[in-house]
Amino acid sequence: MYKNIELNQAALKRGFSERDISWAFTYYLYDGPMEEMENKYLRIGFTPTGVLLEIMYNEIDDFSVNVFHVMRCRSIYYHLLNL
Repeated sequence: MYKNIELNQAALKRGFSERDISWAFTYYLYDGPMEEMENKYLRIGFTPTGVLLEIMYNEIDDFSVNVFHVMRCRSIYYHLLNL
């Protein structure tokens, strides 16, 4: 588990708070590599109020990540959730 979540300014541009992003990143439903993109990962999780977010990040090291993209989860990723 990552102990340090760094938020890029781009991750905040859609109005989600650091708390919402951290919560969804920690309590996620899906996590996996982005196809054809080296060191880029997708994580999908809910905010405390139930908004489903797609979060894209890079690993910095074994304990740290850089979150560079956050938005409401698009339907193109729903198949990853197996709901």
